[in-house]
Amino acid sequence: MAVPYFYEPQITSNLSSYTLSEETSKHCVQVLRMKEGDRIDLTNGIGQIFEASITLAHKKSSIVNIDAQKAINPSTQKIVLGISLLKNVTRLEWLFEKATEMGVHTIVPLICERTIHERFKTDRMQNILQSAMIQSQQVWLPILTEPTPYNSFLKTYKATQQLIAHCEAADKTSIKDLKAGDDCILLIGPEGDFSPKEIEDAMSLNYTALHLGPTRLRTETAGLFALSVLKKF
Repeated sequence: MAVPYFYEPQITSNLSSYTLSEETSKHCVQVLRMKEGDRIDLTNGIGQIFEASITLAHKKSSIVNIDAQKAINPSTQKIVLGISLLKNVTRLEWLFEKATEMGVHTIVPLICERTIHERFKTDRMQNILQSAMIQSQQVWLPILTEPTPYNSFLKTYKATQQLIAHCEAADKTSIKDLKAGDDCILLIGPEGDFSPKEIEDAMSLNYTALHLGPTRLRTETAGLFALSVLKKF
C-alpha cells in the first residue's frame, strides 16, 4: 500500500517533530484510520519532502516524528501559462488541475478584451492546485496569481521564448516544429480569441504566433494541448 502523501505548507527543514494541520490530522485519523507508528510523507510545496511517522494520532492535531527529509531541485524548464478566465469555471478548474499535474511553473489568469467570466475564487483554485500536486506526487506547487489584465501581463512577464496562440489569419509557427525553451511564456485567449489589438501588442514585444493545428480548440483544450507539447521531462 502506498504511503499517504500530504501538503503541509508550514513544515520546514531541521525539525524533529511536527504538528499536522487540522485538515491533515482529520484525514489521517478519521478517514484513513491511521494510528501511532504509521508512516506518512509530507511536502511543503517548495521542493522538500519529509518522511514521517505518527507519534500522536489526534483528529485535530496529530504529531509526527520527522524520520528523513530530502530537497528536490525544481525543473530546469519554467513555463508561465497566461490563460483567459472562462465563463464556465468548471472547465477552468479542470485546466488548472491538469496543468499542475504536468508541472507548469506559473499560472496567470488573464482578463482580456473578450473575456467573459464569473467571480474568481482564489482559495478554491489554490486548493485544486494543491490536490493536483499531491495526486501527481510532486513537491513544487505552481504559482497562481490573481486575475491580471492582459496589458499588465505583457508589461510584467518576460521570457526568452514568448508564444501566443490565436485564431487570426497570420504567419504562424506550427507547434510541432517548435523547439521548446527552458524559459517560456504561453498565452491562450478567451472563447472569442484575442482581439487584433491584443495580438498586435504581443507581436510588438517579440512574441511568436503559434499554430495549434487545423481545428479550432476550446481555451482549456488549447492550453492543455500546448503544454503537453512544450513540457520537457
